[in-house]
Amino acid sequence: MDGTTIDAADGVSAPDRNRAMVTLSIAICISVLGSVIANIALPAIAESLAITPAQSVWVVNSYQVAVTVSLLPFSSLGDIYGYKRIYLIGLAIFTAASLACGLAGSLPLLVAARILQGIGAAGIMSVNMALVRYIYPRAQLGRGVGTTAMVVATSSAAGPSVAAAILAVAPWQYLFIFNVPLGILAIVLALRSLPATPLSAHRFDIASAALNAVGFGLIFIGADGLGHNRGLGLSIAELAIGLAIFTLFVRRQLSLSAPMLPVDLLRIPAFALSAITSICSYACQTLAYLALPFYFQYVGGQSQVETGLLMTPWPAVVMIVAPIAGRLSDRYPAGLLCGTGLAILSAGMLLLMQVSPGAHWGNVMWRMAICGIGFGLFQSPNNREFMAAAPHARSGAGSGMMSTSRLVGQTLGGLIVAMAFASSGTGRAGVEHGAIIGMGIGVGFSAVAMAASFWRLRR
Repeated sequence: MDGTTIDAADGVSAPDRNRAMVTLSIAICISVLGSVIANIALPAIAESLAITPAQSVWVVNSYQVAVTVSLLPFSSLGDIYGYKRIYLIGLAIFTAASLACGLAGSLPLLVAARILQGIGAAGIMSVNMALVRYIYPRAQLGRGVGTTAMVVATSSAAGPSVAAAILAVAPWQYLFIFNVPLGILAIVLALRSLPATPLSAHRFDIASAALNAVGFGLIFIGADGLGHNRGLGLSIAELAIGLAIFTLFVRRQLSLSAPMLPVDLLRIPAFALSAITSICSYACQTLAYLALPFYFQYVGGQSQVETGLLMTPWPAVVMIVAPIAGRLSDRYPAGLLCGTGLAILSAGMLLLMQVSPGAHWGNVMWRMAICGIGFGLFQSPNNREFMAAAPHARSGAGSGMMSTSRLVGQTLGGLIVAMAFASSGTGRAGVEHGAIIGMGIGVGFSAVAMAASFWRLRR
């Protein structure tokens, strides 16, 4: 464990494995909270900095853009310089940027700090699954994947409550300062517990990194502009230029032996089908997560607290099911587990579409729990398949692509639900119509993901 490389098939000893997973869990937790808790604090941030709500949204968007454009470059650097080193760099950047966020006294400074925080989070997210692959024996990889899925679900579910608890006793700055001691602890633990891994011989492609950043960044900004009516012409131009640059990026990858965007791995059927399943499933989840709060509050008349409680069963059940599904994925085909889970998710989404405004909380929560069962049953086996399909020397590329697929799905879901609301008009009837449209499209995404998963059984 002290800087020596390990055999990927054997993992590390059980005591070292436990310490390493505690380290990863702390870092994953604060990176997930970094994207969740800022949403809760936007009104307080807007009032404190004397900015408009529209301006405050960039506190969230800047973080998301930074994560999106940094994931693939960091995963490539992980293959070249080692996953532990990149993980530590990402963790150090995230921790320092969290302190900078807490000290920022203006919107430009806060956005700049959030960009750095997003870059740090990308360093963590890009290689965390690659590290899990080296921490666990090959026969127990599903357990490690299930544990990380549980941590993500727990952090997501606890995020609003953590934010509310901090804001009840301290100003919004402490939402970010809260990460600093945890980040320092994770760095200390990571130095001692994470394994060193074999290094790749290929060189880092700066041109690919630049094309990736500009292409992904413009696509994200243009899509966000369409969803929030930020000038139709400008948003379409940003999307068009972003797609053109991203096309150049993809064409460049086809000529590389170890591409930053792993087009070579996408030729592996199990890897490609895992990516399709991930994109569609996270698009479905995001459509539900964004559409339902509006439906509950504007149509059903529930308060913010009641809405939070109604949304909780989904991530809470994922927290329970994901580690169980991870263990099952070490014994049963991912296509069977994922396909079954996504069939349950599709059924749960259809049931949610039948909920009448102002329905009793129990009538909503059991339907949300069904969605959580389906999503939890899909998530861990699909992530395990993602990593198992990639060669060990390309574990960083596999981990980065897995995180990128999740972000692409979430961005796609967010864009679609925003457009659904924008096209449905204002008022109670418009919100209800937009939410139902968003949920219906979510069912379609879930069905496509289910088909892609079951297709893996044919292979």
